[in-house]
Amino acid sequence: MKKGLVPSKQMATFISHSAAETQALGEAWGRESRAGWIIGLSGDLGAGKTQLVKGLARGLNATGRVASPTFALAHEYRGGRLPLFHIDLYRLAAREQIIAAGLEPYLVRPEGVTVVEWVERWLEGTNPAGPLGGKFRRARIRTLGESEREITYEDFGG
Repeated sequence: MKKGLVPSKQMATFISHSAAETQALGEAWGRESRAGWIIGLSGDLGAGKTQLVKGLARGLNATGRVASPTFALAHEYRGGRLPLFHIDLYRLAAREQIIAAGLEPYLVRPEGVTVVEWVERWLEGTNPAGPLGGKFRRARIRTLGESEREITYEDFGG
């Protein structure tokens, strides 16, 4: 744990046995989400990050088909309880590239909920409690088997 980073509650672990279960977890997160929340996701390609976001969108009643924004960098879903901003930093290697791409407003107190895939690219060398502000949920998805995933997460900030 980085100096100054104090979780607001204990780390939790969820074992998903299917894409549907991963989406159900995301849906629960969407129902509890508030404006300004940022959810950072880490995990290998194909681990289930976008499945989690699909459920989150459903929990927010967001409209539109959720897809990975790997090539677009950002997708916005509006029309739900809160706007959902889905960011993918896979193609950006450094914090400076993220800022140059115009993604910083999504990462600092967004008007809705921001989900960031490959969040470690934004956080590298920083204290997430400072640059993100507000509530930050850090989730790591690890592949256990063909359809099983271990999702560990903890919350920081308010």
